[in-house]
Amino acid sequence: MLFYKWCVCTLSIIALFSSITSARKHRTHSHIVVDPTPSGKAGFRSIQAAIDSVPSMNRKWTTIDIKKGVFREQVVIPYDKPFIFLKGAGRKKTFIVWNGHGPINQTATFTSLADNILARGITFTNSYNSPPETTRNPIDTAVAALVQGDKSAFYRCRFFGLQDTLWDANGRHLYRSCTIQGAVDFIFGTAQSLYEGCTISVVAAALNGKIGYITAQGKNVPQDKSGFVFKKCNIVGSGKSFLGRPWRNSARVLFYNTAMADIIHPLGWDAWFRAGYEETLAMAEYNCRGPGANRSGRVTWESNLPAREVKRLTSISFIDNHGWVKNAFKIMGRH
Repeated sequence: MLFYKWCVCTLSIIALFSSITSARKHRTHSHIVVDPTPSGKAGFRSIQAAIDSVPSMNRKWTTIDIKKGVFREQVVIPYDKPFIFLKGAGRKKTFIVWNGHGPINQTATFTSLADNILARGITFTNSYNSPPETTRNPIDTAVAALVQGDKSAFYRCRFFGLQDTLWDANGRHLYRSCTIQGAVDFIFGTAQSLYEGCTISVVAAALNGKIGYITAQGKNVPQDKSGFVFKKCNIVGSGKSFLGRPWRNSARVLFYNTAMADIIHPLGWDAWFRAGYEETLAMAEYNCRGPGANRSGRVTWESNLPAREVKRLTSISFIDNHGWVKNAFKIMGRH
């Protein structure tokens, strides 16, 4: 009898442990498939429908596996749906396309408002003015992606547009091995972001002789920690463009160890409405190369950062002191 009770007790403990382990696995990840083809037998036909299916106040990582195809839809991840990983089939295979223009807070092709959002292998396009070689629409604000939430990472993604392509709005973000294309303020916002190994594709030739602007970063006060840091990037394209201009009373942009084609205006930067108040601006280049990196004609107020400050800004700790980036790439590599 004692042996029987011991066996029953042992089996119960094993069953309980298995149940707890299973529950933990269930809490850590779930998987949703989006397949636009008529033959797709599982999952959803649209990305938005898949996002809508994620529970409000979600607390487990959810992979939305987006198959090959062109998704002509406006996609929004609301504030209450964090921990979503959008896994594309590849940036030349999975496309999210919309042609919204006008009010930038309503018309983006892709809007990410939640914290802890990841994306890999997706092209986000606002087709209103893109591709610029064939569009007949007048140039207007046309956002391809609005990224609002904290701790968001994009890997091997592309963002295509002309004016205001990527609204890097708020929070700490990483863009690694991405391509961002545009002509006017096409990387703008108030976020604290690191662009690492990215291609910055300027299509300022579409402006009919006008000069373009790559960045329009904004800070309300100089002490704000936000800023755009471009590390080991490659600036290519056509026409002429400034590296950036301020979007707010202050701004911080650093191009570090970046190759620049001969499309950068000799002045480098434009103070815009902050002319006469340039002391509030922190616009800098460090160890860049290529014909566009010649600093001999740069504006006199361009910042000369000490090596220690450059090291701080170009370290991953600029956006991450707690390991969220490392965990993000574990998620993207595992699923």
